[in-house]
Amino acid sequence: MIGFFWNIMLALAWVALSGSFTALNFMAGFFFAYLALMVLQRQVPALKGYSRRLPRMAAFLVYFVKELVKANFRVAYDVATPVWYMKPGVIGFELAARTDVEITFLSSVISLTPGTLSLDVSDDRKVLFIHAMFLQDEEQLRQDLRELETRILKILR
Repeated sequence: MIGFFWNIMLALAWVALSGSFTALNFMAGFFFAYLALMVLQRQVPALKGYSRRLPRMAAFLVYFVKELVKANFRVAYDVATPVWYMKPGVIGFELAARTDVEITFLSSVISLTPGTLSLDVSDDRKVLFIHAMFLQDEEQLRQDLRELETRILKILR
């Protein structure tokens, strides 16, 4: 988070020093600041790993949009057809996420996806209870959730 803060500050400094207050100029400043922070991350311990987060975030966004579209089509197809294919159920998903931020982000992304809803976290914060609209293959759902969690943890850690 410190790296992102400095990236924004350097981009704003770029905009202020260049005198051109446009979105394109801000994006250029953000890119140049990102490159500068990439070079500096070896000398500044607080910036360690910052240069790997942006590509991981972009990869996660592509992955999430793909999964979101798939889930939307699946739910829309089930609602639009006369025969319902859903088999709802609740599962307990063991978490690799430990911090409040990681658990909150994971549960929010799960709830954003149509057909799934995060219900609760156990008191010891090791299990997330999830309601799934399509629970025909519980093991496949767990694998999909594990993949989602792994991608989120790569960004946050």
